[in-house]
Parts: sequence; C-alpha cells; structure tokens
Amino acid sequence: MCARSSFRERSHPWGPGLAPCALSGPASGARGQLSPGSGGDRGCNSMTLEAIRYSRGSLQILDQLLLPQQSHYEAVGSVRQAWEAIRAMKVRGAPAIALVGCLSLAVELQAGAGGPGLAALVAFVRDALSFLVTARPTAVNMARAARDLADLAAQEAEREGATEEAVRERYSPCSLTPTRVPSASGPLHTPFLQTRVIRWTEDMLAKDLRDNRSIGDLGAHHLLERAAPQGGKVIVLTHCNTGALATAGYGTALGVIRSLHSLGRLECAFCTETRPYNQGARLTAFEFVYEQIPATLIADSMAAAAMAHYGVSAVVVGADRVVANGDTANKVGTYQLAIAAKHHGIPFYVAAPSSSCDLHLKTGQEIIIEERPGQELTHVNGVRIAAPGIGVWNPAFDVTPHDLITGGIITELGVFAPAELRAALGATVTLDGPQK
Repeated sequence: MCARSSFRERSHPWGPGLAPCALSGPASGARGQLSPGSGGDRGCNSMTLEAIRYSRGSLQILDQLLLPQQSHYEAVGSVRQAWEAIRAMKVRGAPAIALVGCLSLAVELQAGAGGPGLAALVAFVRDALSFLVTARPTAVNMARAARDLADLAAQEAEREGATEEAVRERYSPCSLTPTRVPSASGPLHTPFLQTRVIRWTEDMLAKDLRDNRSIGDLGAHHLLERAAPQGGKVIVLTHCNTGALATAGYGTALGVIRSLHSLGRLECAFCTETRPYNQGARLTAFEFVYEQIPATLIADSMAAAAMAHYGVSAVVVGADRVVANGDTANKVGTYQLAIAAKHHGIPFYVAAPSSSCDLHLKTGQEIIIEERPGQELTHVNGVRIAAPGIGVWNPAFDVTPHDLITGGIITELGVFAPAELRAALGATVTLDGPQK
C-alpha cells in the first residue's frame, strides 16, 4: 500500500465540480495561480498543462522556475532569448528544448532576420541552430533538429531557382523535420509552401501528442504484463519531470503512469524530489495533483527504502539521450535508481521518443554531461543552505548502463530491450537523423 494522502477525499483546489482539463494560463507577462481553461480545440483528452504557446511570429513559454507558486508566460522573440531560457531551465525536457529552440528561430525569420542574400540567410540559420545546441548539450533532440534543419537549408539553397525569399519562407514557421516540396526542380512557390509548412506545424504538434500517447499506452501494457501478469494494480516510481511540462503534452515516463491510471491499474506513483532543482517536487507533483493521480513525494535518498518497504512494481524514467547500445543519459540520480531497482528485482524502464535516440554514439561514455553552476546546489531560492567555502560538483545528468535497464526502452514504435534498440530503430532513425 502506498503511503499517500487521499486527494479524492479532499475538496478540489479549484472548487467543487470543476474538473481539471487543459490549462490556459494568463496572458504573456501575467503572473498568478494556474487555473483550468478550455485549452482551445485540443480538448481535455489531448492536452494537460501547456508549457509552450506558439502561433506564427509569436512564442511564449511557461516559466517553470516559478511553478507551482506562480504561472508566468514569458515571450521569446529571438534565438538569444530562447538560449537564455533553456540555459536557465525556464523550459526543460529534451523534446520541449528542441521545440522552443526551433520555434525561436521561426520567430526571428518571420520578423525578417538573416540575409541579405541567400548565402547569408543559410549561414544565419546554421549559426543560430549551432548556438542553440550549446545551451544544454546533453539532450540530443535539439542537436538532431539543428543538424536536420541546417542540412535541409543548405539543400534548398542549392535547388535550381532558389531565392532568399523562398528559403526564408521555407523555414519561417519552422519545424523539426520540414515537409519537402513535391517539385524536384524549379523555384519554391511561397504561397503553396507557406500553407504546407503551416499545416505541417499543426500536424507536428498532433504527432507529438500521438507519439507520447503511444509511449504511454505501449509502456503501460508492457509493464502490466511484466509486473502484474495476474491482474491487480501496480506501484510505479519515477524521477524528475517527464510529463506535459517537458513535452508538447501527455509526457513520456509520466505518460506511462497516466495510461496506467486511465486503465484503472495504478495503485499509486512515487515521485522523487529530484535535487537540486526539485523538478519532481515542483513539477511532477504538480501534474499528479492537477490530474488527481494518486502519488507520494519522497526525497531522492528514500527511493531504495520505498522499493524495499512499499512494494514498488516498476521504475519508469525518461531520457535526454539514448545511445546505440542502450546506455541512457537522464537526470542525475537515475543511475542510482537503476542500481537499487536491480538489487530489489524491480523492472527498470526508460521511456523516450525515437528522436531522443542517438545512434551516432556507441556507448554512454561518449555522451557529454552538462555541469551546472555550484550555486544551484548550495542555495535554495537565493538563500545559502551549504557551508561557505565547500566545493561543489553538480552534473545535471548521469548515464545508466544498458544492463541495468531490465524492463526495456519504451518508444512510440514499441518496447525494446537495449540490445534490440539499434536494429529496431534502424528503419526510422539513421545515423544521419530521422528519415524524411
């Protein structure tokens, strides 16, 4: 039995009879408590919290450093502002980082940045993307998007009859894998291309949600077959935040937990606080409470005890980069969870889209691990909690060896053992990135 307070027995935080659905936060620059909203035409079943707001020429992000106390949507009008927001972790999560980075470039291009001239425009796109990758280099999604967009920009520039206006329009709304124009030769036609790219951008958001739902559903069913083959409910432990706030919606590892809850098979979830930035305590706990998913918050140091004393059925975490042999970089603290899970005979799962899989790298030893400022560990909300003068080591991620991923790697394409990953994704993810 999971130790938890009963959310269902308490009054709803937004008043009786008001069911939480998609959040629609205050206007840009406004601050206040998060409150339920209509969520536009995405509907209750498609979106929960809205971390990114984008319309052509406009980008806003929910400042996640202020959650759960305040809701503040911050306008991002340039690549520089996006880099700063990503670096400061106002937006975080590998999929969300790539989305915000690319969309910030879209906003700049829409405003007329780059050029004059075709070569200068292509160079601007390439340099902007390369700069965005440096904000947080461990997550592969931004690097993959940068590589693909830069390559495609160069290819379009070499097309017969290409012009600066055509290439600018090609990338103005921005996408992670832009739609190719059917014509094999001749100039790009701006009105046609504009319509195609806008439609693709809308499809991209829908596809991201579909992929996350696939991850959730595939992972939930695989986990139940492994951990509860005779039926009954399961207890799942997760780390950091991998939900709607880290993606375009629904989430990856948190998506698995959502799917288990929807199936009526979740007893409860344990979420770690995830020091030093407390993404679990601030963000994952917020998502659990908001969606009325039974959950208990624990300190990072309590995870092994929870496994030993509360019958944890499985551990499910996200990933910032999964390499060819299945080694996985994720929020620091993941490695020790995998060790504890193996000791207790608990299946350990990694949930990540195929876009987070980097087949360029053979093993986790090749992954660049970002190190964050020491002040993030020695201070909380600007108040020093550590002894002055103490040394600090503050890596943002650690690498979990593939042999500790005993449950499998959950993607939108299926659940694979680490040894199966490269072959399983070979038809979709190549060494040059996703096939177009």
